[in-house]
Amino acid sequence: MATAGKNLSAFDPNLFTNCAGFRIGIVVSDWNDHITYKLLEGANNVLDAIGHPKALRRQLHVPGAFELPLGAQQLCKNSDIDGVLAIGVVIQGETRHFDFVCSGATQGLMEVMLKFDKPVGFCLLTDNTEQQSIDRAGGKHGNKGTEAMVAVLQMLQNILHDTY
Repeated sequence: MATAGKNLSAFDPNLFTNCAGFRIGIVVSDWNDHITYKLLEGANNVLDAIGHPKALRRQLHVPGAFELPLGAQQLCKNSDIDGVLAIGVVIQGETRHFDFVCSGATQGLMEVMLKFDKPVGFCLLTDNTEQQSIDRAGGKHGNKGTEAMVAVLQMLQNILHDTY
């Protein structure tokens, strides 16, 4: 398991002192909102920890994970947005629906990132059970929303500040 022994919430806010001026979009799925809103909280906690003003954040809600790419695309089309974080949860069921939703959302988010040349963070939990998702949304593994927002900031820092 990729998260075994790793705290998804661990990060050093001091590494992102030059990120407070970035304009961040967050698209969040309302499906499984008892989990996605915890992931959103983790993402916002990162921004709060680095002193990122709420006025530079834009949040968009979509019905489910399959709609995340369109939501991310709408945010990226806004030239005021520097980077986007996509948050969703898909839990394995009895049919192949899981596979199609996960594949479509993943491919769609990657296409948006490449089309608009802006970081699109991937915080789409694709777990076998609800408990696994809970464990990654502030549970025993920490918060994947935190980890994904850190990745967006790292990409923005590297791309917009030319530190690569």
